[in-house]
Amino acid sequence: MTTSPPTSADRIELMQTFVRIVEAGSLSSAAAQLGTTQPTISRRLQTLERMLGVRLLQRSTHAMQLTEDGECCLLHARELLSHWTILTTDARNARDEPEGTLRVVAPHAFGQRQLIAPLVEFMQRHPRVSVEWMLHDRTPDFVAENIDCAIHVGEVREPSLVAIKLGAIRCIAIAAPSLLQGAPLPAHPDDLLRLPWLAQRTFYRDEVTLTHAVSGEKVRLSIKPRLSTDNLYAVRNATTLGLGVSVASAWALHEELADGRLVHLLPEWKGHALPLYLLYPHARHYPARLRSFIDSMRAAMPAILSDL
Repeated sequence: MTTSPPTSADRIELMQTFVRIVEAGSLSSAAAQLGTTQPTISRRLQTLERMLGVRLLQRSTHAMQLTEDGECCLLHARELLSHWTILTTDARNARDEPEGTLRVVAPHAFGQRQLIAPLVEFMQRHPRVSVEWMLHDRTPDFVAENIDCAIHVGEVREPSLVAIKLGAIRCIAIAAPSLLQGAPLPAHPDDLLRLPWLAQRTFYRDEVTLTHAVSGEKVRLSIKPRLSTDNLYAVRNATTLGLGVSVASAWALHEELADGRLVHLLPEWKGHALPLYLLYPHARHYPARLRSFIDSMRAAMPAILSDL
């Protein structure tokens, strides 16, 4: 009777059995761990040895030892099984419906306004996903805080993170009409030095750079802020009340500019555009809920940023 050669699935099972025998220390222990019988384990080992044409184990009544060929085979078997696990996990994840809890850190202001709509759309599309939406402007400790990903405004200085650039946020110079007291509008960035300043210290503290939109000329202004804060809404509101000039994210100023509470100073000059990234730690596998969230943010961001 001719025995048909092992299929690919059979070969995986044979290698898994061989590795388990070595790790368990005996055929009987391997059989117990795999939920089968010792004769079945012995038969699988013999099949693998015949297929490879080498002796993998030296067995006696009281001992079992890897042969030289067995040691080499063990290394390759473990590597192949590792790749097989990755392959099957990735394939399963690709089919999986996203589910579970996703923990996301987002910028305090941007996360309240611009990101809520795409977040809600993502959650409505994936009803089995719950989200913990934490708002602050620092980069989290992903491991210690059990964070899946973060949306981050500004440069990324952590090389250990995956950083996907989603776009950039436009920044402009603004002031309240009451601060200008009827004086002519500034004609050049240097004219801003005669006015008091406010600073969003997350992005600038004692120096502001403005770039001409056409010529590309850059002007660096050394400033001494009367008020320094890490919150966009605080600097916007203090600017609206006439405390000083500031450079702030254009998306947060639409209403104040439209109703005249703020004036866009030097519209032909722009502040440094703030890069927007989605960050997450390197890993061998990512759950379906994280992959889907990343895809959703990347798809939604062009429309969000186009009006900024």
